[in-house]
Amino acid sequence: MNALSIPTWMVHVSSVIEWTMAIWFVWTFAEVSDKFYWRSLSWGMLPALISAMCACTWHFFDNAQSLTWLVTVQAAMTVIGNCTLCLAAWWIFRSSRQNVS
Repeated sequence: MNALSIPTWMVHVSSVIEWTMAIWFVWTFAEVSDKFYWRSLSWGMLPALISAMCACTWHFFDNAQSLTWLVTVQAAMTVIGNCTLCLAAWWIFRSSRQNVS
């Protein structure tokens, strides 16, 4: 666990907790507002959360060479997460416009 300083660990861990809470808040908003299309944003956020967890796991094990595959998974999840967040935003935009008409 010496790969990162304590303040950097605090940022990494708090970011994962914050992202998890944001997913839950968005899901709750969808239920409370009866705008269930907002759930797509919660689903779209999951790959980015997986990416963050990969980074934390790799750093937790001191950037072990045997776990370098986690870097590849993290990069892939970042790209997939960016795409799913874009799709979720499009879906929310599309669905909210249909409900106005």
